[in-house]
Amino acid sequence: MPVNLSAPDPKTLHPVPGVKLGITMAGVRKANRRDLSVITLAEGSQVAGVFTSNRFCAAPVQLCRKHLASGTGPRAIVINTGNANAGTGEDGLVRAFSTCVALARHLELAPEQVLPFSTGVIMEPLPNDRIEAGLPAALADLKEDNWGVAAEAIMTTDTLPKAASRQLRIGGKTVTVTGISKGAGMIRPNMATMLSFVATDAVIAPALMQSLVREAADLSFNRITIDGDTSTNDSFVVVATGQAGHAPITSVDSAEGAALREALVSVAQQLAQAIVRDGEGATKFITVQVDAGGSEAECQQVAYAIAHSPLVKTAFFASDPNLGRILAAVGYAGIADLDQTKIDLFLDDVHVAKQGGRNPSYREEDGQRVMKQSEIDVRVVLNRGTASATVWTCDLSYDYVKINADYRS
Repeated sequence: MPVNLSAPDPKTLHPVPGVKLGITMAGVRKANRRDLSVITLAEGSQVAGVFTSNRFCAAPVQLCRKHLASGTGPRAIVINTGNANAGTGEDGLVRAFSTCVALARHLELAPEQVLPFSTGVIMEPLPNDRIEAGLPAALADLKEDNWGVAAEAIMTTDTLPKAASRQLRIGGKTVTVTGISKGAGMIRPNMATMLSFVATDAVIAPALMQSLVREAADLSFNRITIDGDTSTNDSFVVVATGQAGHAPITSVDSAEGAALREALVSVAQQLAQAIVRDGEGATKFITVQVDAGGSEAECQQVAYAIAHSPLVKTAFFASDPNLGRILAAVGYAGIADLDQTKIDLFLDDVHVAKQGGRNPSYREEDGQRVMKQSEIDVRVVLNRGTASATVWTCDLSYDYVKINADYRS
């Protein structure tokens, strides 16, 4: 069961002018399930994205990077679930491009104006014939208010769809930010088996787009981990249609630029945290915060060491306050000059370790009380500077093994 997560109410997902979504059943892997989505973008839309750091990246990721770099101006997105089209070599590239060509013909576009995305099983040929056969039905379903259905259609091992939406005022105009994501396993920093698509009708200067998307990713999808694996297909894409009609946002230093940045980051963080809450077999949502570090990078290093540790994560699943495992993770995080005599550890309101040792006032029953909660805050204070960083993770349960053992069946 997801941790304090419910399916989004479609009524709360504001349509984004200039974006339409169409969904159908193409039988990519299983019959009678929505598995093919098409998103069309108004002419003049800007698109920027960040992709997996896995060097064995999937064919659609390779094509997306190439198409975005072509400068032709993306006008459509095609997404299939059930097949990742990864580990498929040159044949995978040919099949992915074939879907771009097919959709481009329907929409009278150049193939380079289509961005393909896939998620699912690795090392199986993409059934592009089924995808191409399903395109007319997806196009016939195009609607501005199809965000909720699209969130369902991109799911794989997810138990719930994930979507978020915000509205704000810029230059006297109402601006919308709406997004969807999928992911439940192979989730770690630098993104994972996750896809996320966020759109806004804000007018954003081209020079600002990529840095804005990168910052949103760094503060959200690059701060989550479920199992420490990095996928072949992860992608985070932001579309700005410019339909709101206000003066272009050229910097996040202005009040309006800061407000837009805040809305984008807020949506991305809600989507990222939803992925952790729906982590495969997760029973607990854990926030790991590292404070008073020498740099943000070293704070992240420590936070990830804790969040990745199978021993830490299984202790949380068992509600076992074996909290020396957290200190051990801090110690092997890789900070060569770390002074253990300065480190404090807190579990919610419980001060567990003080100056590198067990706090004399700490009682195990207090630790166990916190460990039994469905949401837990772990805070490590390094006492060597002023930097901080936060990472979100979950526990590791029996069901994680079951889900991944049965994934292809």
